[in-house]
Amino acid sequence: MHPDLIIVGGGPAGLAFALSLAGTGLRITVIETHPEEELANPPFDGRDIALTHGSKRILSELGIWERLPRDQVFPIRDARVLDGYSRYALEFGHQEAGVNALGFLVSNHLIRRTLYEAVSATEDVLLQTNQTVSSVHPEETSVTVTNCSGHSLKASLLVAADSRFSSMRRRVGVAARHRDFGRAALVCRMSHEHDNSGIASECFQYGQTVAVLPLTSQSSSIVITVPTDRAQTLLEMTTTHFAGWISARLDNQLGSMDLIGERFVYPLIAVLADRFDGPRTALIGDAAVGMHPVTAHGYNLGLSGQELLARAVLTARHQGQDIGSPRLLQQYSDRHRRVALPMYFGTNALVGLYTTENLPTRIVRKALLHAANHLPPIRRVVTDRLVSH
Repeated sequence: MHPDLIIVGGGPAGLAFALSLAGTGLRITVIETHPEEELANPPFDGRDIALTHGSKRILSELGIWERLPRDQVFPIRDARVLDGYSRYALEFGHQEAGVNALGFLVSNHLIRRTLYEAVSATEDVLLQTNQTVSSVHPEETSVTVTNCSGHSLKASLLVAADSRFSSMRRRVGVAARHRDFGRAALVCRMSHEHDNSGIASECFQYGQTVAVLPLTSQSSSIVITVPTDRAQTLLEMTTTHFAGWISARLDNQLGSMDLIGERFVYPLIAVLADRFDGPRTALIGDAAVGMHPVTAHGYNLGLSGQELLARAVLTARHQGQDIGSPRLLQQYSDRHRRVALPMYFGTNALVGLYTTENLPTRIVRKALLHAANHLPPIRRVVTDRLVSH
């Protein structure tokens, strides 16, 4: 029996979407390139995801939040942004926002594992792992997908959730713009002598950016953004040298530091699809928009996008309408882009401002930081984005 919809990509966005529609009577097939063992036990990859209250709500409604290990969900109480090597900071507090925490840190591999466990327990979602798609043929009333084994499936809707370098996006003729920042992010976990007080810090220094994301009181997730050619140098430092380098970059405010586990390096490339829909196809997650991590919008935007599409699909189904109609898909695309575009271009502008090192730009950076600290509307926009449900 053919499915009602096919999701290509069993990552966090694709599995969340499948779970959003599980139990609704829709037959769903997920096609994923990785083996099932890797979905069931994804390795730790160094990435800790900063989740907003809106994302917490979505994950709670999917039954995921309660499945996450309590001792592996870390609240972010406050946040601050620093420029250069000055200790003056733009600060955002949980009390100002009227919440106990501005957000929550959860390891990427735990989110992936928990989503897999939930999806694999449902009866109406079929996981096809170790499979790639060899061809896609959209037609007027359906779309046919053939996998590498030669097996074809016909559905009303195809959902591309196969990363920011999506092959599905290309196959259905949706163009995308890529921005290579010429930088890489080195991520790791570190223990430290002094308490981080639950404060997330983003330090826009000259030549690199160092983010400190609080885990336990004396351990943090560290994200260092440097030109790509310097990332390998940091990766190859001895653990002692590396720990000293990080401590010095943070002006020893956390005291002595030690590396916990491995260091991981990821190239920084942002992607924006020209539209989020194609023939019988919807794009979600990074296949639609892949963000620079500096503002931590990435997975939060992916979660809100898949929720938007799921609601549109369910509404159409309840009304007896075509779940893959051009009208439905265009409406989804337009609504999601209204949210995504300001975030995408705003983030890229912020990155451009804080990675330009000439004197006039440095002066502008400092002026903006001081001004934002005294402009309640700006502060309210930032905190509302974090704590709104």
